[in-house]
Parts: sequence; structure tokens; C-alpha cells
Amino acid sequence: MTSSPDAEVHNAFQGSLRSQIDTLPPAWKSTLEAPHLQGILDRLDAMLAERLAAGACIFPLRPFRALIETPPEAVQVVIVGQDPYHGPNQAQGLAFSVPDFCPTPPSLRNMFKEIAREYGAPEQPPRNSLVRWARQGVLLLNTSLTVEAHQPASHAKKGWEHITDALIMRVLREARPKVLLLWGSHAQARRALLDMQPPAGPVEVLMSNHPSPLSALRPPRPFIGCGHFRQANDWLQAHGESGIDWMLARTPAAIPGYGG
Repeated sequence: MTSSPDAEVHNAFQGSLRSQIDTLPPAWKSTLEAPHLQGILDRLDAMLAERLAAGACIFPLRPFRALIETPPEAVQVVIVGQDPYHGPNQAQGLAFSVPDFCPTPPSLRNMFKEIAREYGAPEQPPRNSLVRWARQGVLLLNTSLTVEAHQPASHAKKGWEHITDALIMRVLREARPKVLLLWGSHAQARRALLDMQPPAGPVEVLMSNHPSPLSALRPPRPFIGCGHFRQANDWLQAHGESGIDWMLARTPAAIPGYGG
């Protein structure tokens, strides 16, 4: 699943979070400039600088990539992941997504398998990068936005969860109808945000086990057979939205003003 250990690493984090926040679309930038998040961001930046100085390799290059691709007013679907892939040249800053040159990770393979089951399509689309979903309005958000090489969950419980919960709550303030796809207990914990931030518009919540092979077929809510991709589209279209072309083979042009 990972690149060769001898391969050159192109997706390592460098610089600071603050410098990346300054380049975000205005709605996201203003969200992250909220006073109650400043101390958390300062601690995250200090932690990242300390780990880089100690020689750690941190992924991805652009932790806020999901925000660059999908402004809050464009969100139709939120897919919540846990933390970035920890192998070299995998993590893109989009939950579950890897570059096209990478082998398909097991969870993503099961997502493609479920789409194929629901729509009667070939299991493996031409692209592993999910930028094509992000640019249609799918916010692919991990709850931790950085990770150290070969150490899964190494940056969990360091403050990222407060940042990404604030981003989800910002999406809930948009009146546009949206679907939350919450797979696995970690993602399902975000369901409580609906009580903390009553949504401004209609929200549908679909929950199942995580698509990982360890849980995708297990009860009580197997991921394989969940029907979530078609259900999300049916619900969105019933509420006047376009829905998502989950099988789109070509990465579309960026949303004007938000590409990169």
C-alpha cells in the first residue's frame, strides 16, 4: 500500500499552519481565526515545529487541502475520516484519498466496492484521488489533520479534534441541505455536534461500520451493503440538490476561486 521506503518523499509537511491558514478561502479562514481556537493552533504549530526539529517526517504537505477544494457553502456531503495515511506519498489532505499512482488502500477499495454494488458499475474507477468528489461538494475531513510517518494516530488528541469539530460546525451553519456519512465509532462521535450546533438547514445522518476490512462486513451496521452513496444522492436530490457523481472518472475543474 505504501511507496518504496527508498522513494523520494513529496508530501511531507513543512512551514507552519498559520502560513497555510492565510491562503484558505475567506469563510474557512475566518472560522479558524475564532478567538477560542487561537491557543489550540499555537500549540499545534509548536508541536509540529518541535517534532520537525527532532527529525520527524510529518504528513501531509497541505493539512488543510480539504478546505481549499471545498468551501463551506459548496458542501453537499461530509465524510469524516480519522487521520491521514502514514506512508510516504500517500496522504493528500483529503480523507480516504491517495494519489493515483498509489495502490488503492483497503478502506478506499471497500468504498469503491460499495459504490459498484449500489450502481452496478465496475469496482475500480480510473482514479484513486478523490479530488473529483471534493470539487463536487464532498468535504473529506479527517479529525486529525497531521500524522507522523509510520505512526498511525500519532497526532490524535493533540488538539486537532477541536479544530476539525469547529470546521464541521461551520458547515452546519450553512442552510444548504447536506448529508453526514459517519462510518465507524470515531466518526459517529461527531453526531453530537448536531446537538451543540443546531443546523441551519436540513441534514441527513447515515451511519455504519468503518469501511476498513476489519469491520466492513461486521454487525451491527456493516459498511458493505449500507447503500449510503445512493441514499445520500436520493436524499439530496429530493431536497433540490444535484447530488454527487461518485463514479466520475475525470477530475473536474476546480470550483472557481477555490482550486489548487
